[in-house]
Amino acid sequence: MIEVTESVDVAVPAAATWAAVTDWDRQGEWMLGTTVRVTEGDGSGVGSRLAAFTGVGKGVGKGVGKVGFTDTMDITVWDPPRRCEVRHTGKVVRGSGVFEVDERGPAASTLVWRERLDLPFGALGRAGWAVVGPGFRLGLRRSLRRFAAWAERAA
Repeated sequence: MIEVTESVDVAVPAAATWAAVTDWDRQGEWMLGTTVRVTEGDGSGVGSRLAAFTGVGKGVGKGVGKVGFTDTMDITVWDPPRRCEVRHTGKVVRGSGVFEVDERGPAASTLVWRERLDLPFGALGRAGWAVVGPGFRLGLRRSLRRFAAWAERAA
């Protein structure tokens, strides 16, 4: 199990940060190489399910011209405007993820993105993480910077 935590300060109120980060259909506008959609429920409560395609190509799911994987998730904690937790249930990505919004004042907040991942392929997966991990962290940081700019423009 590996844990990755990254955060970004956002110059908008916590409620606006929450609304932006949980707008699943628009996450592809700031999250690198990923499109997300709600597959069950309304996406705003425990029990809703999400699917995120990460890779190249369009849309979520299988199809010609797509190279990547689909990460399926169940929302397990829904505490607006503060915390959303998901359980990753896919074949490639297993573990949990958290978006947490911390209020820093009436017009400022911090978004914390935490992933606790069970690496696939045993020892091979752990060895692969040594190579892939730094790029994964860099991608999270870049996505969070893009998120802050995107959320600030939208506010």
